[in-house]
Amino acid sequence: MVKVSFCGISGSGMSALAQVLKSKGYEVRGSDRSFDQGKDLENKQALESVGIKIFPQDGTAVSDDLDCLYVSTAVEDTIPDVKAALDKHIPIKKRSDLLAEIFNAYKYGIAVGGTSGKTTVTAMIGFVLDRLGKKPLVINGGLLKNYAGRPGIANVVLNSGETCVVEADESDGSIEKYTPYVAVVNNISLDHKEINELQKLFGDFVAKAAGGAVINLDCPHSKMLIGKNPNTVTFSAQNPAAGVYVYDMKARPDGLSYKIDGQDFKLKLPGAFNAVNAAAAIAACSFFGIDKFEAAKVLQEFTGTKRRLDVIGTCNGITVIDDFAHNPGKVAASLSALRDYPGRLLIMFQPHGFSPMRMMGKEIMQSFADALSSDDRLFIPEIYYAGGTVKRDISSKDLVDYAVSLGVDAEFYQTREEIKHRLTALAEPGDRIVIMGARDNSLPDFCRQILEGIKNEAA
Repeated sequence: MVKVSFCGISGSGMSALAQVLKSKGYEVRGSDRSFDQGKDLENKQALESVGIKIFPQDGTAVSDDLDCLYVSTAVEDTIPDVKAALDKHIPIKKRSDLLAEIFNAYKYGIAVGGTSGKTTVTAMIGFVLDRLGKKPLVINGGLLKNYAGRPGIANVVLNSGETCVVEADESDGSIEKYTPYVAVVNNISLDHKEINELQKLFGDFVAKAAGGAVINLDCPHSKMLIGKNPNTVTFSAQNPAAGVYVYDMKARPDGLSYKIDGQDFKLKLPGAFNAVNAAAAIAACSFFGIDKFEAAKVLQEFTGTKRRLDVIGTCNGITVIDDFAHNPGKVAASLSALRDYPGRLLIMFQPHGFSPMRMMGKEIMQSFADALSSDDRLFIPEIYYAGGTVKRDISSKDLVDYAVSLGVDAEFYQTREEIKHRLTALAEPGDRIVIMGARDNSLPDFCRQILEGIKNEAA
């Protein structure tokens, strides 16, 4: 039996792949510093429930008979597991290499790329294919609400068919490793790389898709990729000539309504952008002979992914919402959806990474400036630091100063704890507290702490 270990197994990408290998008969183990610190214990228990062994991150997971240690891009050689593998000459491979290896082994691989919406579109495609009997393996970056309650962590759908659906990450260039049957490009906007570099990556990605490509006709940068693949299906919320055209989006108390070719459909998700996400998923499913109306009907039962405008709870008329928005496009989309409903917005934005904030911090602040009203408030703690060697020449204070110069009522705090107390004291009935930020598993817990604080204030 092949024996493998995952260093940083609690991360969404690592935990998903660990579960896939376990389902394929591997002996799987792993470690995570969060577990050692008493954090992410739900993930630890979920992984153990499917037979994955969890070790302290002290090198003990790396036994002499280990076949491979899998690591994420950010892992340093000084971490005990990595050091032990190097000392024992055990192969070390990147998470992105394993994902590409699994994906490329499938006859029909659907890879979803783009700087916004990947997780939701991947989940939508997988949900439609699963419900319609195509038995896809789905590897997702978010927790799939429709599959909550199953053993393990709900960021995978384990099936035995010939189809695999994954997110294609452009941030680390790993998108180059995929050989998709269908390549989906949601959009191209500023994120971890410059636009010209992204267009080259996505252009190559689209060109090598054997079955065809799905391209957003509304995005000027992705629109330029039309012609890279002779079998392309477009989607749009602006152009009726698109292969899948969604229109007449209207906010509903329970989500959103929209039309396709005069027929009415609903989504259990807020925001017009989610109708566009649905259009992308519907277009991708068309390569498998699925009628667009049939796919749209299935999506009416799709309940979304965690941390995408995820309502944590309401107390004393105050609603707490958890959201993954972390780049200019995602922030703008989330704020647009939030603006469809009444209530003042009290937002904490958690910046992640010094380099990303150096590249797009001002654009993110501009997104807030464009959408927030004079009553709304923005709170920003110091930039989240995940470890490693990095140039720390920018602070969240710089972002706040820029936001204030744009007319945003913004405040800087060194710690989240200060912001938590500020939010619970400031919030009034009718307000919505929104916690935005990416790649930090503690943010959902932070949301729950805020909700608990509001309950205590009301008591």
